[in-house]
Amino acid sequence: MIAPAALIDLVKPWADAYSNSKLLATVVTFVHVAGLLFGGGLAVAADRGTLRAMQRDAGLRGSHLEELSAVHRVVLTGLALSLSSGLLLLAADLDTYFGSWIFWTKMGMVALLLANGFMMTRTERTLKASPDPESTAWERLHRASIVSLALWFAITLAGVALVNAA
Repeated sequence: MIAPAALIDLVKPWADAYSNSKLLATVVTFVHVAGLLFGGGLAVAADRGTLRAMQRDAGLRGSHLEELSAVHRVVLTGLALSLSSGLLLLAADLDTYFGSWIFWTKMGMVALLLANGFMMTRTERTLKASPDPESTAWERLHRASIVSLALWFAITLAGVALVNAA
């Protein structure tokens, strides 16, 4: 797949600035990795907490639900940083990334991660409204945490592969 010429022309000033400035390249790459570390690190810890909470009593599960609500806002901030800086990285080398199956696979996994996160927050709200320890929503939350963990690591792998394949 080849990037449209009009799109390449549109981002050319940015691509030139990025390729001619080590400082700019460093800052943008740092923001991208820091967003993943910030959001992804917290998400992985929260997913681990969810998996552990499944073994606990109802009271501890309830306090874990409160923590998850706060965590998801921070995770979304990290994702927003990574998304915005990722768009800048894409624009800096549109020819390479636009045609990369690794790039599009990574973007698909990011979309799946966002959909899974949306489903997790809906499940959390369901559990807050009715915190029955026998609810099937706990099992949904458990599965969503496993999917989240897998996606965070798969996205990281794809990002590393993308850098090395470019």
